[in-house]
Parts: sequence; structure tokens; C-alpha cells
Amino acid sequence: MKQAALGLNLSVKKTRKGEFLEQMNQVEPWTALVELIAPYYPQGRTGRPPFSLETMLRIHFMQQWFTLSDPGKEEAFFDTPLLREFSQLDEFARLPDESTILRFRHRLEKHQLAEQILRTVNELLSQRGLLLKAGTAVDATLIAAPTSTKNTGKARDPRCTAGKCQASCRLRG
Repeated sequence: MKQAALGLNLSVKKTRKGEFLEQMNQVEPWTALVELIAPYYPQGRTGRPPFSLETMLRIHFMQQWFTLSDPGKEEAFFDTPLLREFSQLDEFARLPDESTILRFRHRLEKHQLAEQILRTVNELLSQRGLLLKAGTAVDATLIAAPTSTKNTGKARDPRCTAGKCQASCRLRG
């Protein structure tokens, strides 16, 4: 039996992603957004029961915040329990697949709800003096730097001044 199966949250470190999702959980007007979309959301009278509207809305927002495609979002549910938790999905419950996520996004587009959602969120955030900007997670960064002085002449290459090195002299450095 694994510790995850016991439902214990034994992690003590708060990640940036976790802190961000916690903040968004508090500032997003979930109730108002659900009310905005509810008239256009299926009632589930036929076929598989739909996921809750708030769950699908949270998934849609995470796709925007973390720039995830529909297949990428489906895969992220399996990789990151934090995303399932934010989406209000039980640990062993059925997860939305990429086609479910796609249909929800298409429903928002069909009824032009994306603009209304954006307007509602921006109004609320501006009332609270907040601003949400898009960003990118970066794993590696290239920094322009002068060549090494660990060469036979103990001098920098004269072509490499002010960080404007050519690729060939970086390799020689």
C-alpha cells in the first residue's frame, strides 16, 4: 500500500506552482464564472455523466496559465497530483480526457464566452489591484559572456567584446 493511497499529504515544501494555484483559487470568481457558463453546459441526460462545470473551468484556466495543449493537460493529470487537486478531482476518480477538454473549449468558443470570462476576471483582479501576466517556465538559460582567459595567451579574444561573441569563438574559449 502506498502513502498516496492513504490520502495523506506528507509534503511540507510549497512549490511556486502550488502557491500560484492557491492564490488563483482565492482570487478567481469561480461562482460568477460558473453562473456565466451554466446555461450553455450540458446537463448529462444522455451519455457519460459530465464533469462538474467548475472542474472544467479550472482545467481550462490551468491550460492557459501553464500553456498546455489538450493532450498535454490530460497527461499532466497523471504526472502532477496538484493539478488534479486544484481541478477538484478525487484521487481515484475518472479524469477528463483530451476530447472532453477540447469539447469544453469549443463550447466556450461557440458561445463567445471566452471574452466574457476574460472581462469578468480582469474586472475582479483590477478591483483588487492585481494583474496576471503570462510567463514561461525556463529550465535552462543561455547567458552571453566573454571568452575564457584560460588559453595559451591568457587573453580574451578581441572579437569577443561586450558579450557579442560569435558562436565559433565561444567554442574555442
